Amino acid sequence: MAQPLMPHATASWLVDNTALSFEQIADFCGLHILEVQAIADDTAATKLTGRDPVRAHELTQDEIDKAQANPNYRMTMTKGPEQVRRTKGPRYTPVSKRQDKPDGIAWIIRNHPEISDGAISNLIGTTRTTIAAIRDRSHWNIGNITPKDPVTLGLTTQRELDSAVNKAAKAAGIEQAPTDTRLDGDREALIASLRAQREQAARDAENGVTSDAPTRPAFEDPFRR
Repeated sequence: MAQPLMPHATASWLVDNTALSFEQIADFCGLHILEVQAIADDTAATKLTGRDPVRAHELTQDEIDKAQANPNYRMTMTKGPEQVRRTKGPRYTPVSKRQDKPDGIAWIIRNHPEISDGAISNLIGTTRTTIAAIRDRSHWNIGNITPKDPVTLGLTTQRELDSAVNKAAKAAGIEQAPTDTRLDGDREALIASLRAQREQAARDAENGVTSDAPTRPAFEDPFRR
């Protein structure tokens, strides 16, 4: 069932402006009834600004009236306009991952030199100028760039990378070895695990958390008395 774009804010508005039951609001917004109760009691973790689903064209007043007259009635969300999907232009990358782009670009250049700058640009969401600077080692931060798998970094997906590699190999006349898919599940799990560890390490660094790992003892000279 479709849900409003901002379920908690919508629930807050419905609590304040209608006589709907908590069950009806929870069902429409896709929330647990206790979440609606917390919003009504003003004990929710975050202070919410109500969002009118009627003005947002997600719900009609007729639906609200029917539900208020019948506690067993469940409201149906109005089908909104189709979302316009972006098909052209650079790939959007979260701000937290943009600093990883040079590492991902360097990895592709090193491991798949057959991929064109245009394909790398579409894959990573960067400019050809940046790619050229990394390729000829004139990038301003070249000393700190370390090649890292862009899939592990979360800059692209394994399927998109494989597709780009296959297209580039075909265009260059390079024969591709048969792909062994028996460990695909394990590889995806490993990538997800590495990505989670990396993101946790970043969060720990931001929060000033240090590792609990024991410190390795200093080297002792066995011949020292």
